[in-house]
Amino acid sequence: MGVNLYGKRVTLLGLGRFGGGIAAARWLCGQGARVTVVDRDDAAKLAASVKQLDGLPIAFRLGQNEQRESDFTQADLVVASPAVKPSHPMLLAAEAGGVAVTTEIGLFVERCAVPVVGVTGTKGKSTTSAMIAHLLQGRRPCFFGGNIGKSLLGQIDEINHSGGLVVLELSSFMMHWLGKREWSPAVAVVTMLGQDHLDWHGSAEAYLDAKRNITRFQRPGARLVRRGDAMSRTFATPAGVEVREYPDSALPPFTLAVPGAHNAVNAQAAFLAVESPAFLTWNDAQDALRSFAGLPHRLQVVHESGGVQWVNDSIATIPEAAMIACDAFPAGTVIQIVGGSRKEGLSWEAMGAHLAARCKRVLTIGEIGPDVAQRCGGNAEHVDTLAAAVARAAALAGRGDTVLLSPGTASYDQFVNFEARGDAFTHLAREATNRL
Repeated sequence: MGVNLYGKRVTLLGLGRFGGGIAAARWLCGQGARVTVVDRDDAAKLAASVKQLDGLPIAFRLGQNEQRESDFTQADLVVASPAVKPSHPMLLAAEAGGVAVTTEIGLFVERCAVPVVGVTGTKGKSTTSAMIAHLLQGRRPCFFGGNIGKSLLGQIDEINHSGGLVVLELSSFMMHWLGKREWSPAVAVVTMLGQDHLDWHGSAEAYLDAKRNITRFQRPGARLVRRGDAMSRTFATPAGVEVREYPDSALPPFTLAVPGAHNAVNAQAAFLAVESPAFLTWNDAQDALRSFAGLPHRLQVVHESGGVQWVNDSIATIPEAAMIACDAFPAGTVIQIVGGSRKEGLSWEAMGAHLAARCKRVLTIGEIGPDVAQRCGGNAEHVDTLAAAVARAAALAGRGDTVLLSPGTASYDQFVNFEARGDAFTHLAREATNRL
């Protein structure tokens, strides 16, 4: 159930601006730990995060010049942001000094006394885990968190007394660290696999091997839900683990409110994760999934005007996801906005050919925009910025068309994250069409 942290010296590496570090710092203080927060960003950049910790007894070391090795080598425990590379010099110093290193999600799973449904993959994990949580509503207490952006640490006592289930979306970073704890969930779900985060993991194989931790330590009686492809079948199945594969042609397709054949596949995975004749049947799942509205930035219809729909799929940060999004709509009706910052190890060759053949027009933006436009042949134009792309799309779109932001890469050349990019698209789309 986790060690008692009262009075322990705990160093938190990576406060960040999006909630995980903040929640961990708050929880650690609540446990009576003596907390030091270290981040490479300075106080000005982290002002909003620091403000959320006002009044708590925390020592801050913010900025590159403020980091002290002694905060790591003389701590009782180091809690690292999952996004911090294991090769970080301060983490290596801590481990060399015999100091345990964990993460926020590690603190949670070692204290969680109820079954966990864990979902990982390259794409589809957020929607699939949200679908699972949706299926459980009204049937059993359900707590949904993890990589989706919600820490459950603050609810651990409520969770352990609920008799319910936890659904966790788990990133490759999280799975790397959880592998060191030899932890896997009671139900493991593996969604579509590709290549991503190669700069962090070092290679495609290391990325996949981190993902494999979701099944590696499962116990007899556990369940694994995986895709029926060669890559997914490299995920180990320990003795006594029930294996369910999808897509399953024996299952009738679900009728969904969210578009795309890939979401029908995600729905099957969600159903198989929690299906039980006495608990949840196919008919039960169909009734529930009719009201599943999807998640922001994932094929989200954000505006409709003049017979044109504007769809935000900013979550599409790899080429395969951009192609899948395009295929969710009839060929020849999509004006797709692609491009952004370059990602190590990815190629946009296949994406360019695919979009050139299916789209009415491809508009490219950002650092990789010129490369992608070239790969799309004569069916693309590079417009550089998202604002310019939206304006051009508004001029090109006619009744029955879809303007789709599904970029196929990261956002960091022009936006702080994919959420900011999607929010900007939504605002620009509404502004552009209101002026027509």
